[in-house]
Amino acid sequence: MENTQEELKTHLMQSDDEFRRLAEQHARYHEQLEALEAKSRLTPEEEVEEHRLKKVKLQLKDQMNQIISRYRTQHVA
Repeated sequence: MENTQEELKTHLMQSDDEFRRLAEQHARYHEQLEALEAKSRLTPEEEVEEHRLKKVKLQLKDQMNQIISRYRTQHVA
């Protein structure tokens, strides 16, 4: 059994296609957000995009956490 959250994520990245897909999307959105946040000023369109990216990124993280929780439930019982 994986001891830490990071070990579990690493295991799921290697063994669960859905988790890996979600994590890759999450990383892409993170990079896009970092690029926006690096700007000194955002246009109104960029502000809307920043807000959208944050929401989607959070939804992906929630889905990843559901997979982690499901994995733990299945492998502890």
